[in-house]
Formats: sequence, structure tokens, C-alpha cells
Amino acid sequence: QVQLVESGGGLVQPGGSLNLTCEASGFASHYYAMGWFRQAPGKEREGVSCISSNDPSTYYVDSVKGRFTISRDNVKKTLYLQMNNLQPEDTGVYYCSTACRNTPLRPYLGGMNYWGKGTLVTVSS
Repeated sequence: QVQLVESGGGLVQPGGSLNLTCEASGFASHYYAMGWFRQAPGKEREGVSCISSNDPSTYYVDSVKGRFTISRDNVKKTLYLQMNNLQPEDTGVYYCSTACRNTPLRPYLGGMNYWGKGTLVTVSS
């Protein structure tokens, strides 16, 4: 069965860091661009970052540029999001997904996508 399982969320103070991990199984994830999305209460789900299937091309929403780094290990079928200098505005449930396209590399919700159940990130004093 297809599974995407996120981990690494938690409570962190402003300025702190977290590293999110997503483990994929049950499908050929190496053929997909993948990424991270987040959703805060009362807001629409937002594409945060995408990474291409076979090269180091990356995409970041403007609000996280310079602070977040996406990476993947296709042998381990694992996706990562290193988040530094976290701010309260980063609070939300973070999901990993195949909802990114390779060409051009960006979030894309128009196809068949797999989603994890999410991991909660709370940035607060």
C-alpha cells in the first residue's frame, strides 16, 4: 500500500530549528517530484517547497527562502525539510506529497497525488 509518513514536528521557540522527515513506501517515489505543504487553521494549504525527481532543482515559497532546505535520498525513499530560524507564521500541519511537478518545478494539485497524514509544527514562546 502507498504510504507517506511524516515525522519531526513539535513545539519550538522562535528562532529555533526542526528537521522534518517523510518516509515513502509502496510506490516508485523516485519518479516523482515531491514536496512539503503546510496548512494553518483558517488558511488554505500552501506549497512550501518542492524538489525534482532526479536532479538538485528546488523550489521554495518566498516566505521561507534562506531559512528552509529541502532534500531527498531516493535510495532510502526519504524526503527531508530542514527548517531554520522558525517564526510563529510557520506554525501549521506540514504534509509531504507528490503534489509537485518536475517541469516546471512547482506545487501542482491537478493530478493524482499521494499525501501523508501530516506532522504538527508549533512555533511559540
